[in-house]
Amino acid sequence: MRRVHRTALPATAQTYLDQRRQATIAARNVEGAWKTARQTQRMRAVLCVLQKMAGARERCMYCVDSHGSDIEHFWPKSAYPQRAFVWSNLLLCCTECGRFKGDQFPLSPAGEPALVDPSAEDPWEHLDFDPDTGNLTARYDSASGTPSARGECTVRVLQLDRREGMAEGYRRTFRRLAACVWQAVSADALDAASLVASLQQADDHGLMAWCFGPVGAGLQPFDELQRKAPDVWEACRSAAAQ
Repeated sequence: MRRVHRTALPATAQTYLDQRRQATIAARNVEGAWKTARQTQRMRAVLCVLQKMAGARERCMYCVDSHGSDIEHFWPKSAYPQRAFVWSNLLLCCTECGRFKGDQFPLSPAGEPALVDPSAEDPWEHLDFDPDTGNLTARYDSASGTPSARGECTVRVLQLDRREGMAEGYRRTFRRLAACVWQAVSADALDAASLVASLQQADDHGLMAWCFGPVGAGLQPFDELQRKAPDVWEACRSAAAQ
């Protein structure tokens, strides 16, 4: 999972969402309203912005492994119809993640979402990666001495630790990132800009942020890069955090 930076909608599309939201609240028929709106040019413009936010390969914003096929409501529209046409509630989702999540939306005891919203936060604050299996797991919280509750919930609902095809995709990306760094540290001279560009090109799954984060930074070859060229390592870390 990678951090997704939400951009503003074109004014016409935002106005359309605002109008549909008011009409839906008044009509109390969210499923019919969404089905009708989904066929409009204005909603296709919304989808286009989501696709651009998802990157050149238009990957699902949850698993980042499959192609994002449709608009997903983070807060499900069936239970929260007032959020059906709220821009900050819309994500790009693949068929498999959409099927796993469905209308599941656990809340914390405080009434906050128990799932990670990749457009509102850094997922790696709650998730971890296992290079051996390729699975995503809940990140260990050293402050509480327990795994992240939101990480655990996200992994369970989206089955991020039980999808073999997705896991293999993450493992391939990790190997590509590691190969880029090995090649760089073996060179006579290290160029930060070239390495960053190579890593970004190789990163299909948003793993740069993990590799240059607290856990990945302690593994080879990332720790070797930090030891040999701390300034280059810092440039990579900064790029990964953006």
